[in-house]
Amino acid sequence: MPIKFFAKGRKEAEPNSTFYLLKYRPNPQMTPTTFWTAVENNRNHFGNAYVWIQTEFNKMKYGGDYKIKNLWVMPSNDVTVIVDDKGIFGGKGKLYYWYTDKYSGESYFFPEYEVMHFKTSTTFDGITGEPTVEMINAGVAAFHENSCDYVIGIGGGSALDSAKAIAAMSALGGNIADYMGRDIDGEFPHMVLIPTTAGTGSEATKFTIITDTEKNIKMLLRGDKLLPDLAVLDYSYTISSPKSVTAATGMDALTHAIESYTSRKANPITDTFALSALKRIFANLPIAYSDPGNEYAREQMLIAAYEAGVCINNASVTIVHGMSRPIGALFHVPHGISNAMLDIKCLGFAAQGAPGKFAAAARAVGASDSGDDATAARDFLTALGNLCREVEIPTLMEYGIDREKFFSVMDKMADDALASGSPANTIREVTKQDILDIYASLWD
Repeated sequence: MPIKFFAKGRKEAEPNSTFYLLKYRPNPQMTPTTFWTAVENNRNHFGNAYVWIQTEFNKMKYGGDYKIKNLWVMPSNDVTVIVDDKGIFGGKGKLYYWYTDKYSGESYFFPEYEVMHFKTSTTFDGITGEPTVEMINAGVAAFHENSCDYVIGIGGGSALDSAKAIAAMSALGGNIADYMGRDIDGEFPHMVLIPTTAGTGSEATKFTIITDTEKNIKMLLRGDKLLPDLAVLDYSYTISSPKSVTAATGMDALTHAIESYTSRKANPITDTFALSALKRIFANLPIAYSDPGNEYAREQMLIAAYEAGVCINNASVTIVHGMSRPIGALFHVPHGISNAMLDIKCLGFAAQGAPGKFAAAARAVGASDSGDDATAARDFLTALGNLCREVEIPTLMEYGIDREKFFSVMDKMADDALASGSPANTIREVTKQDILDIYASLWD
């Protein structure tokens, strides 16, 4: 499925039409025959001059009342063209072009329709894992060296977090590590984020997580300007995710949902999104994991990841994420996996401060019909443990982490967890000793 962009004020459309759009003004007297001949003859030589666009379309003639409602945009070579009458990207241009319906054979001429176009694009593929300060610096350098104007991040959470950081630092300059504990603000290049996993929900949040390799910490960086101008959700991009990625990102979304639901910052709106996400994840993650081509499960998981992203953007995360980031930074465990390793112990701790919330979650996902909150809360944790086993979440030992080394850095990890601020959002008060005890219990 291609990417869908909406343009304001357009009428309903007929499906399955295709046309070429030229980046220059063709002769207004050009006939459809000569237009298509020029396109076919020059496609290879002038690859950057054309872009395929599939569009839902109302038949429209010069001077008529019908307008394009929305576009399905597909890139050709290294060019993308987006109809943008709201101007959210800026830099609108006006073109004359011919449209030919490949199905009906009818051709139409359109006068000066406003479009914005990218003349060239640069691909930066230097995000080779969870992003580090060095990777972001390299991305910023590529942005400036190629005189880029916009940032389109496509990939998993690492790619999307990196896109945010690169866009911000391309304008701010300096070292992103200097923004630890500060709001990131400024006028940044416009951003489009397209997740290919379900997911971190990064496309819906004002956060980015970057590893400071000098201090061996994962920095939680924030700022309202880190929200993208446009997020594109297309579940077909997630279908090729390996099972391990499906499990890790799915558990990350689940952790976002339950932590935001039980956060001190929770509110009725985030609660609604969180419970919706939890229902989708418990029902569909096992299917997406065991049957990767199941489109319905993939779609539901992508929606859930987005819902959970909205939740943490407003209600934040709690003890799991606070304790997870140090494990990822020091032992290079993928973020979603380190969350899942901690979920049972951390959420069991938190549940003692909010049994009613955990009980409500259990009932919502069908894990309990008990009227006793304490019992239902335990049922939630049991269902969560079953889900972790179903998607084969490893223990620290199974992952290959050395026990002695882990215990030797536990004090640092506890300090880093508290410094992140996330544990303070937990409905139950969290001390450093609590964190140390939970870390140690992971080896029981």
